[in-house]
Amino acid sequence: QVQLVESGGGLVQAGDSLRLSCAASGRTFSRYHMAWFRQAPGKERLFVASISWSGSRTYYIDSVKGRFTVSRDNAKNTVFLHMNSLKPEDTAVYYCAASSSDSGVASPYAYDHWGQGTQVTVSS
Repeated sequence: QVQLVESGGGLVQAGDSLRLSCAASGRTFSRYHMAWFRQAPGKERLFVASISWSGSRTYYIDSVKGRFTVSRDNAKNTVFLHMNSLKPEDTAVYYCAASSSDSGVASPYAYDHWGQGTQVTVSS
């Protein structure tokens, strides 16, 4: 069982940066593929980025490539989402998720564990 707690959200201006963190409990963190999803008001929850068990593979949606970087520290049971050049359309609740499959699937149904989310608001 894995419990996930996100932090680092906030209100920023367009062009600013934020770093989201997701702290995981449990001894098997390194055996989970970790992902970030986001959900804007009235919209479905969408995949943003993910990272493999070892950190050797990362995946991104096209709209954040070159601006967002996902990373993990298995020694500290933490995954990060570094967000640069933020845009108003990045505004959403960001969720951390864990999957026991290391295949990098973008569907939320592939993820077994979820955090409570952290709000990111980007003003223009």
